[in-house]
Amino acid sequence: MPRTTRPTVVVTAGLAALLLAGLAGCTGGGGSDGSDQGFAGALPGRAPAGATPTPTTTPPTGPYVALGDSYTAGPKIDPQVGEPGGCGRSGANYPSLVAKALALAPGQFRDVSCSGARTGDLKAVQQTDGGPNPAQLDALTPATRLVTLGIGGNDAGFMQVLTECAKDTLVEAVKGLVDEGGSAAPCREHYASGGADQLRARVDEAGGKVADVLQEIRRRSPQARVYVVGYPALLPADPVSCQPVLGTTIAAADLGFLTEKEQQLNGMLRQRAAAAGAVFVDTAGPSAGHDMCAGEGARWIEPPFPAHGLTPVHPNAKGEEGVAGVVLKAVRG
Repeated sequence: MPRTTRPTVVVTAGLAALLLAGLAGCTGGGGSDGSDQGFAGALPGRAPAGATPTPTTTPPTGPYVALGDSYTAGPKIDPQVGEPGGCGRSGANYPSLVAKALALAPGQFRDVSCSGARTGDLKAVQQTDGGPNPAQLDALTPATRLVTLGIGGNDAGFMQVLTECAKDTLVEAVKGLVDEGGSAAPCREHYASGGADQLRARVDEAGGKVADVLQEIRRRSPQARVYVVGYPALLPADPVSCQPVLGTTIAAADLGFLTEKEQQLNGMLRQRAAAAGAVFVDTAGPSAGHDMCAGEGARWIEPPFPAHGLTPVHPNAKGEEGVAGVVLKAVRG
C-alpha cells in the first residue's frame, strides 16, 4: 500500500464528511423530506448577465412579496427575523434590502421565503424545525405589484448531487489505495449510468413545477411584475483554483460537471421566466469571482468550512447584498 497516498485519502474522507454533515444540517427547516433541505441549487451558472428584458413603464414598488428557498431566506445571517424560526429568514437578505432601497413601508413588504423550500412548499404548508410555514403563495393578493421568486434548486435535488459527488470521490480514492484504478469524474459517470442524463431529467421536471408556480402567481396577482432570481456562482470558472479550499473532496473533473449542471438549472429558470412573461434576474454572471473559493473578503458564498456562525455552501451577508444590487438594477431598469 503506497505510503504517499494514505494522507490524501484521510484528508479526502475528512473533507467529505464535513461537507456531507455541513450541508445536511445547514438549515433549521425542511422541505418534503430531509434529503436535500437547505441546499438551493448552489451550483455556478454562466448564463449571460442581466435580466430577461420585458416592456417596462415605471419601476414597480409595493406591495412586494418575496418567495423562495434558503438562498432567498438567508439562514444564519444576522438579524434572523420572523416566524417560524426554522425558515432561517434574515432581515438582511436580498428581499429585505430591496424593500429598504425601494423605501417600502412595513405593510408593503412580506418575505415568506423559507429554507428547504421546494415548489410544492409554495402551495402548501411547509414543516420546519421551528414550526409550520404557511403556503408561500397565500401571501399574494390582487393588490401585489412586485414579486421575486427564487426556487427550483431543491426540486432538482442538488444537495444530493453534491453529497453524492463527495462520496464518489472518496470511493475512487480508496480504490486507488488497492490499485483498482478509478475514474477522473466518478460523479459524472454515476449520473450517466444507464445511458440517461439523470440530472438533466431532474432539471426538466423542476422546470414544469416552476412553470406551474409562475402561472399561479399570475392568477393570484395579475398586476404584479414578477422577477425570477437565478442562483449565484458556487464555483469559479477554473475548478483547479478551488483545490486550496476543497482539497480533493470532489474530483476536479466533477467540479466542471457541477458547473455544467448549474448552467442547465439557471437556463431552465430563464426559459420558464420568459415563457411566463416574467423577468429572469441572472446572478451567476455578476457573482463571478465571488464564489466560495474566493477569499473571505470577496466571496458571496461560504465554503464547506464557513466563517464562524455562517451556513456552509450558502450566501453570506455580502452575497445577499450583491444579489440585492442585481435585483434592484432589474427592477429599476
